[in-house]
Amino acid sequence: MSHDSRTAPRICPLCEATCGLTLTIEGTTVTGARGDRDDIFSRGFICPKGASFGGLDADPDRLRVPLVRGDDGELREAAWGEAFDRIAARMPDLVKAHGPQAVGVVLGNPNVHTMAGSLYPPLLLGALRTRNVFTASTLDQMPKHVSSGLLFGDAHAIPVPDLDRTDHLLLIGANPLESNGSLCTAPDFPGRLKALRRRGGTLTVIDPRRTRTARLADRHVAIRPGADALLLAALAHTLIDEKLADPGPLAEHLDGLDELATALADFTPEAVAAACDVDADTITAIARELAAAPTAAVYGRIGSCTVEHGTLASWLVDVLNILTGNLDRPGGALFPLSATARAPRAAEPGTRKAAPGKGLALGRWSSRVSGHPEAKGELPIAALAEEIDTPGEDRIRALVVIAANPVLSAPDGDRLDAALADGLDFMVSVDPYLNETSRRADVVLPPPPPSQSAHFDFAFNSFAVHNQVRYTRAAVPLEDGRMDESEIHARLILAVSGMHGAPPSAVDDLAVDTALTRAGAPKELAAGLTGESGPERRLDLMLRLGPYGLTLEQLLAHPHGIDLGPLKPRLTEVLRTRSGRVELLPDPIAADLPRLRRALGDRPAPLVLVGRRHLRSNNSWMHNVGSLTGGSNVCTLQIHPDDAARLGLADGDTARIESSGGGIEAPAEITDTVRSGVVSLPHGWGHSRPGTRMSVAAAHPGANVNQLLDGTLLDPLSGTAVLNAIPVSVTPAH
Repeated sequence: MSHDSRTAPRICPLCEATCGLTLTIEGTTVTGARGDRDDIFSRGFICPKGASFGGLDADPDRLRVPLVRGDDGELREAAWGEAFDRIAARMPDLVKAHGPQAVGVVLGNPNVHTMAGSLYPPLLLGALRTRNVFTASTLDQMPKHVSSGLLFGDAHAIPVPDLDRTDHLLLIGANPLESNGSLCTAPDFPGRLKALRRRGGTLTVIDPRRTRTARLADRHVAIRPGADALLLAALAHTLIDEKLADPGPLAEHLDGLDELATALADFTPEAVAAACDVDADTITAIARELAAAPTAAVYGRIGSCTVEHGTLASWLVDVLNILTGNLDRPGGALFPLSATARAPRAAEPGTRKAAPGKGLALGRWSSRVSGHPEAKGELPIAALAEEIDTPGEDRIRALVVIAANPVLSAPDGDRLDAALADGLDFMVSVDPYLNETSRRADVVLPPPPPSQSAHFDFAFNSFAVHNQVRYTRAAVPLEDGRMDESEIHARLILAVSGMHGAPPSAVDDLAVDTALTRAGAPKELAAGLTGESGPERRLDLMLRLGPYGLTLEQLLAHPHGIDLGPLKPRLTEVLRTRSGRVELLPDPIAADLPRLRRALGDRPAPLVLVGRRHLRSNNSWMHNVGSLTGGSNVCTLQIHPDDAARLGLADGDTARIESSGGGIEAPAEITDTVRSGVVSLPHGWGHSRPGTRMSVAAAHPGANVNQLLDGTLLDPLSGTAVLNAIPVSVTPAH
């Protein structure tokens, strides 16, 4: 380390694990990143993404100034003032001429990895008053939000497995050794699973691939893709039928236990065995093991969400936790309590009595073209293209895209790309890169690199396996010519709402005033808030109003975090159903069960496709970091040796994959880690479109697996695109 080097703490923003980092900085350049051993949550753990922080931060392809489309149709660099002037000149007039539904908003996953992306989009939606909201949730986690909303009355009340205390963990459709966890914030997930094994616990993994996680398991069940809900239903049936179900203290909070037994009567292990390709004895054994374990937790993720019955599978995960008495108890699945939670403060978690709430209403409005019902205020992102390119009243004519790349991440990117190019009057992107989607924008607003931004995990602390709170200010001063991400969002809100020219602080002041009103807190509290910026003042307020009564000053005094203790039972605090009880068999779920029952007789396709995660990647937005390319982070079609021999494919051959949405080509990787009848391609690739400025990604483009999908196949309850268990044909490419 040179004489002008220094170190600074930073929470890693590159996946849901939120590990603490120690950055080495020379001047204003991040030259290294290592795990922060003093971090109260991650204890020094780091993965390859975190270690690459400096490379991502200094990526020369990151945009530094706005881009504005000129009269010649080309994007050119522009001053910040010109960029916001352009937005203010176009967007309000479009809304005035065509109404608020002429505007669509697309929010990508990276938003929940930044303070600005968490704080400002709700204010933008309020300013635009549009119902055309599309997010990455309908490509991954919306089934869990819907099932939680129906069970508990709050779409954000998602229980997480108590990894550090459970005796038995059942994972379905999850590969946390590669993903680092999802809707379960757990630094060093691999270490926590190994600790489970060391203390004599049991790990069961249900996955059609023998993943790194599956190789660690006591029992790996190679299920037929897409059959997750059937298998889970059979487990629940077995618990009930063999009188192994014992909700314990939960019983007084449950509605519908008898109705549940009737609804699941047809899903016996024998009935589902053929559809799951899992023998009945194995299903029965898993159910008995869950019931016999002192404590147990069932955890399902992307693989069980992005299938035809994703919401039913997500619901059944919690049904199993409830039937075994493991919901809301240590060692089972518990509801975290973040420092900025809006729940009323109580003397102790769980002491608030359950009371009726509003519950979760689905289908309050529908999409214009196909009539897809909304879920949690969102429409399926798979429907975005048709909402732009189908003529008619309320057609989307303008789009605001924030940290999203749906041309790659949503089904049928070719149609969406054409719609963005030819069907819009105006488009704004907030993005650090000129990527496959932002290249179609009229204005591109680039946020600064992460070292120049403060960080607080509003979303992920709500899914953390241990209650804690951490905040880090920017490690490096904002570079000349750049604009803070929060100011970009605030100015965007002012520009679209007809308040262009007002100070950005006006947006934060309005947010503070609104929060005080909703909390019933005295307005005088605003004068005592501390912080160097509007976002810091808002964070300070949320902490003060939160369940622990903390302040920003306390967080700043503890740069490695504050330990708020292990998760505790608090079901009665989170229940918001209309009955004030856990509704085990909500009407929308009951109405969808016949569809699952019909699946018992389905004949499986000869070959189906599933996705896969890479430890050195995160969807489509980390493929431009040179240090993360290669190794296992490659876009290959994994195929079982028996299937490869039958199809005439050798390792390394180019394979042609076709399905309802089209065809793509990828190198074949022959491996017995996938079961026969299954092929696997990773998500987020396809960086081959012209007009982007991502040189590393373009040199390793890969194939866009989502181009195989036409976007018509959705989980009906959540609107989530079916990305797994897709029937495909595979042939050698010519």
